[in-house]
Amino acid sequence: MKKLLPAILLFLFATTAFAQQTNYWQQKVDVKIDAVLDDANNTLDASISMNYFNNSPDTLHYIWMHLWPNAYKNDKTALTDQLLENGSTKFYFSKEEERGYINRLNFQVDELVADIEDHPQHQDIIKLILPQPLAPGNKIKIETPYRLKLPYNFSRSGYIGKSYQLTQWYPKPAVYDRKGWHPIPYLDQGEFYSEFGDYTVSIKLPSSYTVASTGKISASSKENNTDSFYTQTLVYQQNNIHDFAWFADKNFEVLHDTLQLASKTIDVYAYYNAQNAKLWKNSIAYIKSAIKTKSSWLGEYPYPVVSVVEKAGDEDGGGMEYPTITLISKTENEKLLDYLINHEVGHNWFYGILASNERQHPWMDEGMNSYYDKRYATNQYGTTGVDILGDDSKFMNTRKPEDFQQTLLATVTGLKKDQPIETPSDKFTVLNYNLIPYEKAAQWMQLLEKEIGTASFDSVMKTYYNRWQFKHPYPEDFKSIAEEVSGKDLAHVFSLLQQKGSIVPPQKKKIKLVSFFSLKDSDKNHYISALPAIGYNFYDKFMIGGLLHNYNLPFSKFQFYAMPLYATGSKQLNGLGGMSYDFFPGNNGQCLTIGISGARFTGDHYIDSTGAKNFQPFSKIVPTAKFVFANKNPRSSVTKYIRWKTYFISETGLLFNRDTSLPIPVDVITYPKESRYLNQLELVVEDNRKLYPYKATLQAAQGKGFVRTDLTLNYFFNYASEGGMNVRFFAGKFF
Repeated sequence: MKKLLPAILLFLFATTAFAQQTNYWQQKVDVKIDAVLDDANNTLDASISMNYFNNSPDTLHYIWMHLWPNAYKNDKTALTDQLLENGSTKFYFSKEEERGYINRLNFQVDELVADIEDHPQHQDIIKLILPQPLAPGNKIKIETPYRLKLPYNFSRSGYIGKSYQLTQWYPKPAVYDRKGWHPIPYLDQGEFYSEFGDYTVSIKLPSSYTVASTGKISASSKENNTDSFYTQTLVYQQNNIHDFAWFADKNFEVLHDTLQLASKTIDVYAYYNAQNAKLWKNSIAYIKSAIKTKSSWLGEYPYPVVSVVEKAGDEDGGGMEYPTITLISKTENEKLLDYLINHEVGHNWFYGILASNERQHPWMDEGMNSYYDKRYATNQYGTTGVDILGDDSKFMNTRKPEDFQQTLLATVTGLKKDQPIETPSDKFTVLNYNLIPYEKAAQWMQLLEKEIGTASFDSVMKTYYNRWQFKHPYPEDFKSIAEEVSGKDLAHVFSLLQQKGSIVPPQKKKIKLVSFFSLKDSDKNHYISALPAIGYNFYDKFMIGGLLHNYNLPFSKFQFYAMPLYATGSKQLNGLGGMSYDFFPGNNGQCLTIGISGARFTGDHYIDSTGAKNFQPFSKIVPTAKFVFANKNPRSSVTKYIRWKTYFISETGLLFNRDTSLPIPVDVITYPKESRYLNQLELVVEDNRKLYPYKATLQAAQGKGFVRTDLTLNYFFNYASEGGMNVRFFAGKFF
């Protein structure tokens, strides 16, 4: 039986995979668009015709339709809500002329007028009621004119000056697959899921613009409208894609070359702003490297063209992918540009060809793609990380981490504020969205590679690509192939997708003394940092000393700092210090911190009749305990905690007495040592949301001879444009 078991398992895996493939179906939507750009008014008039093929086993009576340009219509959309939750008020306080929408729709299905129904929640989704049921195996033709009022580019689509980014710019059917309908509102944090089809798009615009587009140009013409105004009409075609984007700018510089792949030659384009020519001089080589490595590791690039476009404006450090074309924001150095080009071009495989549901399973495109980013970076630069700090000085190079994302992920995980890899995009916190489906999922892919071996892993990925290209795979489909090809039960590996916490085995760390700070190899070292310190106050004057601490990323549960300072004025040794320890009793960010801190400085001085300065030192020791409660919703901006502190205060006073027992009364000056204490307990609830943040503090304090309770409420009223008014309410009582 031991010899037969592997063969039986392989047979079962193969049978399951075959059954999944033979039962698989997906819809197809062929799209034809004729569009005219009016750059004077930032509008676009268009008509769209869609041939919708029902390849499902179900009869359809309606089709959910995305009208994503309506996400920019007002401040009551899912996009607006998410931007506010993520800390941005740019769209919320935008001017009316900066907003956008889609209108003048008149849907017809097979030349019959079709009714529409609003989505119960979202303005950018409608239900298209079919005049006649659509039976399995049949198709319909959906047509409508529409006008697009382009928004300022708050999120992916719109205009920046006279540079245009046309993305998510047309009515688009939601995906209907084996799990049902997937109508999703447009979001900034969260990408897309769309049906494959063949596209033909005609774009008419002033001839002064250079256009970069999905697909290859199949026809072009120019027309003289007036003596000085020319327009151009460009027609682009591309088959087997599920989205179409184009970009127009009067200032594009263009680089072009061809790349020979195993079965064909493809065109390679780079579009960039002239002022960045030096940075982009090697961009074609970077694009080619991305295409060649992914074609080798996964499967040959299937499209005839690939383009990379630099986004207008000064926004730094990101990109967005579309079939055969990607948009990249401003970068600081060539290495970062290479990294971004590789990542965004790589999305042609993970999203463009392997079209998983990005909104529901973001790790399937971002995580897999990020794994190959690390592989690419290792091949090109000998390191898995990217230098997002952009400082090549010797001082920083010896201190910054090799992979800053790994360091940030370890920090968030250590604070118990991470989330499982298998989390929908819109459920992640802002920080986790930039770490978990990218970095942690890439680490999970490396773990899978280690579990089954590199050769088997590469075979898994090539099989996954060959079997699921131009389809909609789910996590269970990838798991099935991984187990089939490797011949292993990988349930324990895939279960990690549902779990919080680190998936990287911890290393034993050694204590290491460094100057200033270090984040390098923080997974191997506990750093104690030493650096010079300087201070000043009125009585001590300048103070010179040093700071010793272990505050690093990721944070240590035990933290301390010590800052001894020699005061040049009082000639005394002053300073401050503290230490604390964090306990994490749960797995959702709740934290108990126990600590103690202290400080000593001069609080006053007195110059007596002889001219001598008598310094009056002040010192305090403060033990503390703080418990931060967990949030049920990780995206919540509310923080609740209870904190206890006791202040043990010692200070030197000043006392004047007159001694009348002597023949001549004299003044006697003494400097008595005084001690007191204060116990303080407070409960705090605060919401640091971007609009109308508030903080409520209920405090009880007790000292010698008194008890006091008080309530403080702070509320910030935002003005309609910018700024606001902070209102404070206070009430207290002594007992």
